[in-house]
This record gives sequence, C-alpha cells and structure tokens, in this order.
Amino acid sequence: MASDLTRILIIDDDEDDFLLTSDYIRRINDKKFQIDWCYKFHEALQKVDEHLYDLYFVDYYLGAKTGLDLIKQAVAHHCDEPIVLLTGKGTQAIDREAMQAGATDYLVKSELTVEKVERCIRYSLERCATLKALRHNERKYRTIFERSKDAVIRATEELQFIDVNDASSLLLKYSKPELLRLRLYDILSPEEGMFIRQQLQEKGMMYDWEAELITKDGEKKNCILSLSTETDGIKYIHGMLHDITHIKKAEKATLQAEKLASAGRLVQTLAHEVRNPLNNINLSVEQLLHELQNNAENNIYLEIIQRNSKRIGDIITELLNSSRPAEMYMERKPLQAIMDESIAIAIDRLTLQRVKLQIRYSNEPAWIMADSSKLKIAFLNIIINAIEAMQEEKGLLEIIVDSSNHQHTVKINDNGSGISEENLSRLFEPYFTSKRNGLGLGLAATLNILQSHKARIEVASAIGRGTFFTITFQMG
Repeated sequence: MASDLTRILIIDDDEDDFLLTSDYIRRINDKKFQIDWCYKFHEALQKVDEHLYDLYFVDYYLGAKTGLDLIKQAVAHHCDEPIVLLTGKGTQAIDREAMQAGATDYLVKSELTVEKVERCIRYSLERCATLKALRHNERKYRTIFERSKDAVIRATEELQFIDVNDASSLLLKYSKPELLRLRLYDILSPEEGMFIRQQLQEKGMMYDWEAELITKDGEKKNCILSLSTETDGIKYIHGMLHDITHIKKAEKATLQAEKLASAGRLVQTLAHEVRNPLNNINLSVEQLLHELQNNAENNIYLEIIQRNSKRIGDIITELLNSSRPAEMYMERKPLQAIMDESIAIAIDRLTLQRVKLQIRYSNEPAWIMADSSKLKIAFLNIIINAIEAMQEEKGLLEIIVDSSNHQHTVKINDNGSGISEENLSRLFEPYFTSKRNGLGLGLAATLNILQSHKARIEVASAIGRGTFFTITFQMG
C-alpha cells in the first residue's frame, strides 16, 4: 500500500449517494485516494475483515440491516480502521448511538461539503493512528508489567491496589483478588507506612527505599521500594518492589560465619594461652597435695584450687568443641522422626511446666541426610530454651515440619518472654547468655551442628510475644 495513497471503501446501498460522497472526496486537494464501493452488507463485512482499506464510510441504511449493525460486527471482528457513519439527518440520539457502537465520526449527507469531508477524513485517520499507538504502547507496557520478575503495582493516592502483576502475588503470597482489596499500608509496619505517606505528600515520589513487607503467612520480606505519582486524568501511584530477602539472608549468613570464625580463632588462642599456665597450676597442686598429705587444713584449699582448675579446663574443652566443625555420621532419615525423638527427651520438662504442645507435620516424610544424634541436640537446645522462656501453665510450644520448593522447613515457636533486638543479634555467640546459670554454649553448638548439615536458621522475636525459629534443610 503506497504511503501517500488513502484507500477508502464506501458502503452504501444507493449508488447515487456513493457517487455524491466519492465526488466530495476526490475534490480534496493535495491528497490521493482510491475509492471503492460496496452495497451488500455481508460482502462489506468480509472486506472489512480483510483490512485492505484505511477508512470506511458506512450508510445508516443498508437494506434489512443498518450501518450501526455493521459497525458493531466490524468492531467485534477487531477492526482497527476508522469508520464514519453517513446518515440522512443528524440527531443527538444517532450521534450517541454511533459513538457507542464504535464509529469514529458521523456525517449528515445533506450537510456535506468538501471542507467537512476533508476534516472528517483527517481527524479520523489521525485519531486512529493515535489509538493504534496507544494500544501498541499499552500492549508493550502490559507485557513488561506481566513478565517482570519484580512486583509491579498501580494504586490510588491512598495506596489502594488497582492493578498488580503475577510477581506481586508470588512475593506477597496473596491472590490478585485478595491484593486488590488491600492497601500497601496493610503489608507495612505503621512506622514505614507513615514515612511513605509523608514522602509521597512532600515529594510525590520515593526511590530505592528499603522496606520490610509482611506476606499473607506472616513472613517478612526485605524489598527495595520505588513509588512515583503519575497523572492520567486522575492521580495514581506506580510502584515497583524488588525482593532482596535472599541477599539480606546471605549477608547475615556471611556476617555470622565471619563472627564465628573470628570467635573460633580467639577461642583457640585463649585456650592455648590459658591451658599452659593452668597445667602448671594443676601440676603444682598435685605436688603440694602429695607433699602435704598429713596437713588436712591446707589440703582443703588445695582441693578447692584443683576442682576449680578442672572446671576451667572443662569449660575450655566445651568452648573448643562449640567452635569446631562437628564431626558427622550422615544417614537418610525423616525430619519428623528426629523431631519426635527430641520432643521425647524434653517431654518431662514440658509436663512439669504444663506447656501446651502443638505439632504439625506434613503428610509425606521430610527426608534429609543427617546425623540424627547431633541434630537432636540442636533441636533440643532450642526446645529447652523455649520451655524456660515461657510462664508455667501459660506456655504454648508450636513445632511444624513442612516441605515445599525443594526444601524442608522446621519451625519452633513459643509464646515466651521474647528476646530484645540487641540480644537477638548476639544469640549464637559463644558464651553469650541471659540466663543466670547458663554458659551460653548451647545455641553456639546448635548453629555449628546446623551449618554442618548445610541448614539455614533464622530467628524472629518480639518482647512479650515469643520467639520463632525457622530452620531450612535441602531435600535429601
């Protein structure tokens, strides 16, 4: 089709009217037209379906049917070209009906002039080109919107979701209909929600802000949030959420590993520096006990020194063991069985404290490669800490074993006193403890065992609400 040639099909069952309309078109200066005529309804519809023309003029009366019928069917058949309705007389009702049917414009035959026809053709073609460009851009945007791996949202000024892509549902674990009933504020903490509202009111945008979102199942997700105010007739918010939870977890794991490695080096240095003088003390005490066998009064003090020296030696041994990679004897075993054995060891404590126990296991065995004796110690340390953190008769211990996405998850939750943020960051450090008589080696050993199983552990806690351990294993 030549770029300077405009192809027009006139659909009219009256040949005289066709000749009149085509004459007005040909009298337009500086334009080249190919004008064809069709007077049969079904033949005309077939030509429209072939998309061979740039513009259609359609008479209101077409035998048993009307031009409106043809326009409606053409639109239903995805006609993108402009259609102009020709009518014997103009009324508001016909105007409204034509526009609703899908006509680009309408002309009254008795009022036709070259200028009106030229303006109608120019306007219709320009409007059609604009609409095609808009539809093309909309399709491109929709494709990007739907295929984006990041969550993309559109929302009202009050951050009520208007539209969300599939990645939003995957990230937040809500279905699309559920999300469209929510506001962004509903998945943020009140403090973060207030900050976002203030930024949008003052600046109309915010970029690359790190926020913590709460999913449908209560999981916290670290995201980079960008929002901007757009105006398209009405104001709306366009936003993107980039999930960095895995990066945060990796950073945390790296930091934890570095801290443990540093603590391990320090422990070995201290153990070496302390054991040498301690051995000298023990040898000296043994010699004095031998020489002063008949001096009961002095022997009492020497025995105190000997007992406490042994205690220091035992603590050094425990500390060294907690910082060394645990030696594992792996076998394939279901997590449910290992957890049952751990609970059986702790059942007397649970009974004495009158703690309510809730257990939820997945139906299928969660098989892993594990040293079950070591893993029992790791689970037991967490369970005992949970029992000791809960009030007698008011405690609730929840243990969950679940499987999804090629991994097994163990959750150990309590409703105890909770752990402060400051203490939470030091939870797995050797010799860190908030207990009066504790050594602070239990959770350090637990972390060591879990790392030897290539498991990942996460802890969340709230003062007065409890502590929640989540341990993730790869399927084995």
